[in-house]
Amino acid sequence: KEAMQMQKKTRRFERTAASVCKEYAILTLATLVMSAGTYLFKFPNNFSFGGVTGLAVVLSAVSPLSAGTYNFIINMALLVLGFLFLGKGFGVKTVYISVLMSVALSAAEKLFPMSGPLTDQPVLELIFAIAIPGISSAIMFNMGASSGGTDIVAMILKKYTSMNIGTALLAVDLLIAVSACFVFDITTGLFSLCGLFTKTIVIDTAIE
Repeated sequence: KEAMQMQKKTRRFERTAASVCKEYAILTLATLVMSAGTYLFKFPNNFSFGGVTGLAVVLSAVSPLSAGTYNFIINMALLVLGFLFLGKGFGVKTVYISVLMSVALSAAEKLFPMSGPLTDQPVLELIFAIAIPGISSAIMFNMGASSGGTDIVAMILKKYTSMNIGTALLAVDLLIAVSACFVFDITTGLFSLCGLFTKTIVIDTAIE
């Protein structure tokens, strides 16, 4: 009996380990795809939508640090806040994705420096800047994870306040997108606003 119970436990462990490995393989792929979409299409065009990466784009335009560096700094700071305020309730998957994406974007800037957009078609690049990270985000959400960033702020606010989280985050994202009008130009700002609303629709549709 003991031998049979041990075999059952071993099989259960093997199935669980295989399931976890598969899950993290998918999350890793989704994170790298999201990083590629952000680096190739969002950063070069100064599209300032999407929480931390959007804020990183704006900050990089008014200081000597790159968008990838700002993304890394902000995400690491938010992770620390997450551990301090959320403790054990802080998702391991979200930490993994946030760190991986921050490292991937910083590495991409060093290994594959870009001096400008890939094409001279900003509308086409906006579509890719929305679709690639948006679909990747939906995959993460469906697996009980997120890319961190402003989602961490949302989790903290949800725990300690009665604030309407969706409204608060949308207001912050809108502020970042509108700031692109002043930091860059009206065209970039309008593209950023368009990207913000379209990305929300893409993610909601993909999750459903």
